[in-house]
Amino acid sequence: MQNFQKSKEVVRNYIAAFDTASQDQMESVLAEHTASDYYWRGMHPFYEQIGAEAVVDTFWRPFRNAFAPVQRREDIFFAGANECDNGDTQWVVSTGNFLGLFDKNWLGIPSTGKMAFLRYVEFHRVNQDGKIAETALFCDILSLMDQAGQYPLPPMTGASFLYPGPRTHDGLLFGEQEPEEAADTMKVLNQMIADLDELNKSGNDHCSPELLSRTWAEDMIWYGPTGIGASYTIERYQDQHQFPFRENLEDKVFNGHIARLAEGNYCGFFGWPNLNNKNKGGFLGLPKSEVHAPMRVVDIYRRDGDKLAENWVYIDMLHYLFEQGLDVLGRMKKINRTY
Repeated sequence: MQNFQKSKEVVRNYIAAFDTASQDQMESVLAEHTASDYYWRGMHPFYEQIGAEAVVDTFWRPFRNAFAPVQRREDIFFAGANECDNGDTQWVVSTGNFLGLFDKNWLGIPSTGKMAFLRYVEFHRVNQDGKIAETALFCDILSLMDQAGQYPLPPMTGASFLYPGPRTHDGLLFGEQEPEEAADTMKVLNQMIADLDELNKSGNDHCSPELLSRTWAEDMIWYGPTGIGASYTIERYQDQHQFPFRENLEDKVFNGHIARLAEGNYCGFFGWPNLNNKNKGGFLGLPKSEVHAPMRVVDIYRRDGDKLAENWVYIDMLHYLFEQGLDVLGRMKKINRTY
């Protein structure tokens, strides 16, 4: 039985030190808590970076400069053994919102001079030396654009709002958890993945709600990425996301996950990319594309009993659209002259 407390302590110590570091201290603090060959994955337009200096210069310094002061408002924190490599590595997950005063332009998004929320999730791989060796950071940039009055896409099929944390307010798993709970959570997650795989192979784009109810609670909440939006109950989830997703995308190829883990009644995964597909017309309200575009996805789940009850989803939408020739950020910069 693996114990994840040391890995969680490594990440908690990093968060405590880095979130309070000054602009001049960020690089040294990040270097102190990470491996010399630290590998960082970020969404478009940040991409892969190696080492503390590159990560701070590419993401953290511009972000902190635009949003100072920044609070990390963490909703879910858990760790686990990576099922994708038979448990050889341990990962720690933190997700919630960064809150700051949006006083300077960021990525060409015009500042508002008001508080703004950037939804985020981080996956950290902790090595045997007690250092963070790898991080994947996903954030909902489209949500921030929406808050700033710069939403660039057609209306969403789901609802758009600032998403809350778990309904049960028990997402911060700082202490030890019963391993049996993680096993139960992973069992439900893997059954859901198997059901989805079976559905993909069948070619059925309109499965019955009974198929989803095998692993999903009837009053499920799906907090989808901005561009798609959120849905409540199985029926509305199917109407507002599952059916449009399945009907409007084709040639789907699943690439697998980089990390998939569970602790207590929480679990999650990310891929780079998880899948590729073609927009045959209609997805996100956009026209047909012949590009077999990559889709980088994060899913975080809360289990309630033997069903999944809540699901927080991140998709690198800007990268997905950029691969199809739509440079959302570049277009916004030209329109607003925020170079």
